[in-house]
Amino acid sequence: MRKTFARGIVRFALGVAVTATFAQSALAQEFNWKKYQGQSLTFLANNNPVANALLKYKGDFEQQTGMTLKVDSYQEQQMRQRLVTVMNSRSDEVDLFMSLPSREGMQFAKAGWYADLSEFVKASSAKDYDFGDLSAGMLKDATWNKQLTGIPLNVEGPVLYYRKDLFQKCGVALPKSLPELDAVAAKLKTCEPGVTPFVSRGLKPALPFTYSVFLHNMGGEYMKSGKSQLCSKEGQASLDLYAKLLKDYGPPGVVNYSFYQISSLYREGKAAMAFESSNELRNVMDGGARANDTAVAVLPAGPGGSHPTVIGWTMSVSAYSKNKEAAWYFVQWATSPAMQAKLAVDGVAPPRAAVANSKGYKDWMAEQPVRSGWVAAVNELSKTGTSEVGYPIVANPASREFVGQAVTELLLGQKTAAQACADADKQLDALIAKE
Repeated sequence: MRKTFARGIVRFALGVAVTATFAQSALAQEFNWKKYQGQSLTFLANNNPVANALLKYKGDFEQQTGMTLKVDSYQEQQMRQRLVTVMNSRSDEVDLFMSLPSREGMQFAKAGWYADLSEFVKASSAKDYDFGDLSAGMLKDATWNKQLTGIPLNVEGPVLYYRKDLFQKCGVALPKSLPELDAVAAKLKTCEPGVTPFVSRGLKPALPFTYSVFLHNMGGEYMKSGKSQLCSKEGQASLDLYAKLLKDYGPPGVVNYSFYQISSLYREGKAAMAFESSNELRNVMDGGARANDTAVAVLPAGPGGSHPTVIGWTMSVSAYSKNKEAAWYFVQWATSPAMQAKLAVDGVAPPRAAVANSKGYKDWMAEQPVRSGWVAAVNELSKTGTSEVGYPIVANPASREFVGQAVTELLLGQKTAAQACADADKQLDALIAKE
């Protein structure tokens, strides 16, 4: 069952317990940013564009609140390993962490690892926080059994960065149908043999984020009637196409590629197409070499239509933190209209309607054509996307490993699509049965 994202950056009421009004003058007058002056908070950060953009303003938070923010930053997989270790031990050493509801939301909520932010939202928010302006769809994704597990930091999904200059030189155009991407990559390979035609995620735990768009666009789904569907006709076709593009047209060692390597390869002019997170705009544009030759689009539709992936990170508070009230101050600072406006012009798509519609954001878009194309692609994700990445079960992170394994076996030529999906379905059905 595909989980449809509820209209990204559109403002409307969220019918859950966290709905609250913020026009209470008494609360506004009483709010004091210095209330927890002298306290220290520990933030377990993911070393990705969202966190990196946010932490450039760490000093502003400390000056505004008088608190000290200690940052422990790791690459994504290491951050998650560290977080699970801390949470399993019920340690209070982490106060704040970044979370992906689409990945670990159900698992973490069931384990009791999130502090419920509902009461903080209602009782102790700054007068200009404007909770109602946050994406209702993303808030819904971050809500489990009426528990608000985090506040949205961004809107993101995989988009196709491509070299319009190379497309023109080689006489190719972005295809309207996903299966035609193979022929485009083949022409680019012949025309520009020194440039990688297509790159996307090949690292096993990371690739479901990009592969999911192939599955959904080819008409497939992860689960139906409680059973894994990778071996459906559509599932096998999506596995075949994704693995073929990476195997025949990707860079050497693509099985180890995640967003770090992909952005670097494209930025250096060594890839003609890169299917990677919209979050990576700043990284692929870093240095300016790609500013004038890059276009951005959603992945072409397939036989099943166009179903881009759209997700977003949240800022969450640990259930075991002894500084929950102070941590909430950091959450609302990080997700405030003022901070979201700063992040937006650093390539972090805002989950706030007011920021998305602001003059400053529109002026930033108009400065470079690639930015306007990027915003249009992100808006398309928000309108038509699904947040289903991996299986809609508590063990979602584990399910992604089996999906990644199937693609890896195809990439390395170890199995046929039929063999890889059959083995994966068997393991996934056993995982689903434990729910």
